Amino acid sequence: MALYDYIGAVKRGRRQYQESLSKGQHPYLPVLDDILSYTKIVSEVNLGLMDIPLSRIIGTKTEGRTNAFASNFMPLLPEQSEFGAKWAHLYDHQIDDGIQDPIVAYEFMNRFYVQEGNKRVSVMKYVGAYSIAGYVTRLIPQRTDEKENKLYYEFLDFYQVSFNCDVWFSKEGSYKKLLKLMGKEQDQVWPAEERALFKSAYSRFSKAFTHAGGDKLNLTCSDAFLIYVKIYGYDKVKGETELGMSKGLERTWEEIELASGGGQVALVETPEEVEKQVHKPSLLNWLRPVETVEPEMLKIGFVYNKTSKTSGWTYAHELGRMHLEQVFGGRLKTMAVENVSTEAEVEAAVEQAIGSGCNMIFTTGPQMANQSVRSAVQHPEVKIYNCSIKMSYSSICTYYARMYEAKFLLGAIAAAMTKSDKLGYVADYPIYGTLANINAFAMGARMINPYVKVYLEWSRTKSSDALGRLKSEGITYISGEEMITPEKGSREYGLFVKREDGSLENLAAPIWHWGKFYERIVRSVCRGAGEIQGMKGKKAVNYWWGMSAEVIDVLYSQNLPHGVHRLVDFLKNSIRAGSFHPFDGLIYSQNGKIQCRDGESLSAEEIVSMDWLAENVVGEIPKFEELIQEAQTLVRLQGVKVDEIGGREE
Repeated sequence: MALYDYIGAVKRGRRQYQESLSKGQHPYLPVLDDILSYTKIVSEVNLGLMDIPLSRIIGTKTEGRTNAFASNFMPLLPEQSEFGAKWAHLYDHQIDDGIQDPIVAYEFMNRFYVQEGNKRVSVMKYVGAYSIAGYVTRLIPQRTDEKENKLYYEFLDFYQVSFNCDVWFSKEGSYKKLLKLMGKEQDQVWPAEERALFKSAYSRFSKAFTHAGGDKLNLTCSDAFLIYVKIYGYDKVKGETELGMSKGLERTWEEIELASGGGQVALVETPEEVEKQVHKPSLLNWLRPVETVEPEMLKIGFVYNKTSKTSGWTYAHELGRMHLEQVFGGRLKTMAVENVSTEAEVEAAVEQAIGSGCNMIFTTGPQMANQSVRSAVQHPEVKIYNCSIKMSYSSICTYYARMYEAKFLLGAIAAAMTKSDKLGYVADYPIYGTLANINAFAMGARMINPYVKVYLEWSRTKSSDALGRLKSEGITYISGEEMITPEKGSREYGLFVKREDGSLENLAAPIWHWGKFYERIVRSVCRGAGEIQGMKGKKAVNYWWGMSAEVIDVLYSQNLPHGVHRLVDFLKNSIRAGSFHPFDGLIYSQNGKIQCRDGESLSAEEIVSMDWLAENVVGEIPKFEELIQEAQTLVRLQGVKVDEIGGREE
């Protein structure tokens, strides 16, 4: 029996050997001594006896027997050899009594290299064991700026509190994210019971992930585990069976596939890109016509972070909900849940909406995205949309609007109206999209006056007196809050001029017309094109519509001079028609770097991901610790150059 299994192991080894050669890879086990010949080791640490995950054992310490094994640790020597007889004897020993003798190994960059016990490792890998006992010496390399080195030092910090070497991520910051999801501080040492629970849960997940074909994806098991914990929560995961994890993976596989592909986000810039899916020709369309949905079959739920009285953002979405009911003349029903801030409250609000019969739900803030995904996974029959930008999810669609188009017009109006070379801009959160708005305002102003400077202030910092600081600079023309907040009644929104005598005049205001967006989405769903199916699991879908879809607009005062009216109408119509682009031509950032070359335009992705300020902007992006708590929460989710756990990257 042992000889039969040895022959089976050799077949695996030779298959791996040929596959490695066909890919131009080294066909044998890597040798640590060769690797260390060009690596500086700054410390050796004796870790003592520990359980080594077999998946992390990848090579040998010395050259010795390396050619006896393929790169997957399966044997290559014939069964009649002494090597084959010893391997078969170890196999019998493992089947009858279990291999108890620890191996001796070295750990380098969270990979293990065997000094004594190569055949034991080979047998254990062949039988599908999870780990093997071994005496381990850790070799710590000198710090460098290489990504792999940075990941290893993050792993060392994680190991100091968890004593776990199973977890290995491919992205920086992931260990911090995992600790946060587990409700632990970064320097909080885990008790022995917690370590055992985590190791057991991770082992079950690893088996379920491998069984599902995870080894064929371009991400580590730990990367997938982080996604899984983020969706289901660690408290649920740590007590879940392997079968339960297999079912959970089946429901979330598209999210994991998306991450494997790099988490790409497809920015759908016009409603037509969605609507053309209805009539996309295919054999299936001939055999089975696309099923249509009548508005009467829809009930739509809206989940708001605040109330329509206390938040201009919520007020704008509430107007969108009311528009939807009006346009469809009562043929569909809607409901709204307000004051939803925590993830538990989002979950309860979504469950309430589903319990009330909603089959479409719009969660209207990026802080609701994670729970929206969890709910979508649990309720695949319900379409859930989240209002955010550059969020990579497959289970939900996200949506936002190109506010920078309106801000460009406001900049042009401001520069045309003022006699000064100074304009003011009050921004709220340093998140994706905000810098595009600031820079578009600056571009619009510079088009009218090449000498104009835009003085930038932030309203969500701990020492915020944005308008006071602009006043001290003698600036009277200011771009303020985008929307009016009904409860406040302040007129310091949109583009306004605040004169020295205290009088204030509103000149123009950007409009989020969410009703138009909701109307177009509902109509496309009714025609069978609610989502772009070809992108599921490959790219996250983000609806990013602007003036051409009537989701964004600008209202301006009739008191503007006739020439300014004509200018704004011309620019607005050109942007709508697609013949004019706010980010065209030569653009420099504050540091003198060319961000857009003459004759070129910035792409949608470059605009959304913008992390720089234009050369005519006076100001800077605030540091994470300077923001108020509300702003920090949002910045963790969608901050420009901000790690999800900590502060802004320098």
